[in-house]
Amino acid sequence: MSELENKNLSKENETYMARRSRFTLEIVGAALFGALSIVLSALLVPIIPRIQGWGIAIIDPVSILWIICFLIFGARSGLLCCGIGTIGLMPFDPFAPIGPIMKFSATVPLIIIPVIFLKLYKSEMGIRVSRRIKVLKNYVLYGTLGTILRIGIMMIFNVLLFITLFSDSIAFVDLSFIGLSGISGWTAIIIGVIIINAETSLWDLLIPYSVVFGLKLDDMFEIW
Repeated sequence: MSELENKNLSKENETYMARRSRFTLEIVGAALFGALSIVLSALLVPIIPRIQGWGIAIIDPVSILWIICFLIFGARSGLLCCGIGTIGLMPFDPFAPIGPIMKFSATVPLIIIPVIFLKLYKSEMGIRVSRRIKVLKNYVLYGTLGTILRIGIMMIFNVLLFITLFSDSIAFVDLSFIGLSGISGWTAIIIGVIIINAETSLWDLLIPYSVVFGLKLDDMFEIW
């Protein structure tokens, strides 16, 4: 075997090992943050403040952990963490299995949208593609589009739930949590879904960004 062939084989082995190590870290990251979200669920879900009449947490530390996992370890790890956390939520969420499934469906758009945009870019001069998400204007754009998608998905979920399982509750749904108790029924459901998901998306995006990029956790791992 020639020296050139030996060098090429060595590079291929290094690339394979690098990919294998990165994949391992992605799995470990998902398992770690998934486990943390389960522990957090066990401790906080029973006592966390919820929006009156809706049963939705005012601020959701569980999905915040899922987004932190995504920003540090990448899309595959973030989605796997969401799956692990959703299953782990089942014994603790008072609205299981609907609550955990909706939480999963609400969080995933905040991951999927930036991933779609990042796939449009190619790494240049050794710079990690994921660094583009660190640029605040990009993060705001991805977060806004992810929130819009989230609201659309949650609107469909809520309409389906209120015309089936919760059809008897439509008349009792209002916007008293923002001081508009006079607005009720389907109008309250539509407006409420928009407000609630916009507000929770803000926390789901702002806190992970501040933690991961503020503490430079992305630079510590450099996975994606």
